[in-house]
Amino acid sequence: MKTAVIYYSYSGNCNLIAQMIKSAIKADLFEIKTVDSKRRKGFFLILWGGFQAVTKKKPALKPLPVDFNSYDCIILGTPVWAGSPAPALVSFLSQNQISGRKLALFCCHGGGMGKVFGKIKAMLQGGAQDERGNAVIGEIDFKDPVKGDAAESKNKIEEWLKNLGLKK
Repeated sequence: MKTAVIYYSYSGNCNLIAQMIKSAIKADLFEIKTVDSKRRKGFFLILWGGFQAVTKKKPALKPLPVDFNSYDCIILGTPVWAGSPAPALVSFLSQNQISGRKLALFCCHGGGMGKVFGKIKAMLQGGAQDERGNAVIGEIDFKDPVKGDAAESKNKIEEWLKNLGLKK
């Protein structure tokens, strides 16, 4: 099964998980990048990021050269901002029509994932099976993987991928 991992990472957590998934199943990797590359830190990051998520901002994105029709499965990854997917993933999903694919979702957070998976599914037209023919086959979350035990994250990913049927 040909698989793509498409993700947004601000602090490196989702990048770490995406790289581990890529290595585990030899997936193609695509990072969503915003046109605004200003790096905010500390309180300003929380204020800016929370505002972006709560007000449902859709930042401009750099082009991402991916043909969804060439993949059987797409794994989408996002950090959690104010209980929601990062605005960059929201922009990506609003700009790209994904249809007829198996989808798996992962998120990274510092304390709670909120309703991030429900919100992503709603953007994909709701439920486990939507009218575009997509099927969400699995979800997984990671708490601060950059600060955590890499071996633990790797084992969690391996087990998840096996349960999804993406790895033997």
